Amino acid sequence: MPKTMEFNPILPFYTLLKREILRFLSVAAQTMVTPVITASLYLLIFGVSLGSRIDLFPDITYIQFVVPGLILMGAVNNAFANTSSSIFFSRYIGNIVDLLVTPLTSAQFIFAYTLAAMVRGLTVGLCVWLVSIFFTSMPWVNPGAAIAMILLSSFLFAEFGIIAGIYSNTFDNIAMFTNFLIMPLIYTGGLFFPVSQLPPVWQIVSHFNPLTYFIDGFRQAILGQGDYALWLDFSVASAFSLVFFAWAWWITKTGYKLRT
Repeated sequence: MPKTMEFNPILPFYTLLKREILRFLSVAAQTMVTPVITASLYLLIFGVSLGSRIDLFPDITYIQFVVPGLILMGAVNNAFANTSSSIFFSRYIGNIVDLLVTPLTSAQFIFAYTLAAMVRGLTVGLCVWLVSIFFTSMPWVNPGAAIAMILLSSFLFAEFGIIAGIYSNTFDNIAMFTNFLIMPLIYTGGLFFPVSQLPPVWQIVSHFNPLTYFIDGFRQAILGQGDYALWLDFSVASAFSLVFFAWAWWITKTGYKLRT
């Protein structure tokens, strides 16, 4: 009698992961090149043009201060964009139902989208860093901590993208998450200025901005200079990552807005 083909439980996960990676690579000019050009313009304007006129720390130039934030911004923006756009579009055209009837567990569903988003985000972050080499050099005081922080950051925003893609009803809703939540949090989280030099009231406000700890931890790992203890930055980043993963897992497990 012919042998029965054994089912490989990893195959659905691998297939979805591969599809998501190929999806953003197929439009690399939009998903990869554009954010790198944007970061390059930031480096040119704020780093070269204005950086020579701004003194923040004795041993750190302004352009060195800005580079870690730009790397992290590229990573988190693209991680969020990848999952949010992919899931929303699958819901919009109705083929999300095809994924729900496959032998994918909720964890596999989440991690396939998350890993693909992290690949895109980390690739953009790497490209931004490579571009920054032409403008300045970075000391990389603690490269292991820097890698861990950018992994946590891209993971969190990939989860946030899953959540936004499920809750959004229109493409405008996705844009609202980016324009009215993510970008303000990034810009007020110390991307272009140290939180310690803000007025006292705004320093207190910044304590409630989670992006402050992500940016500060990543910058501190690279430059050795930060506003908070590194353990606090990682504690906040890990806590938010776990909360958003649990949230994403729950809504995919229950099928909220995915089966309609």
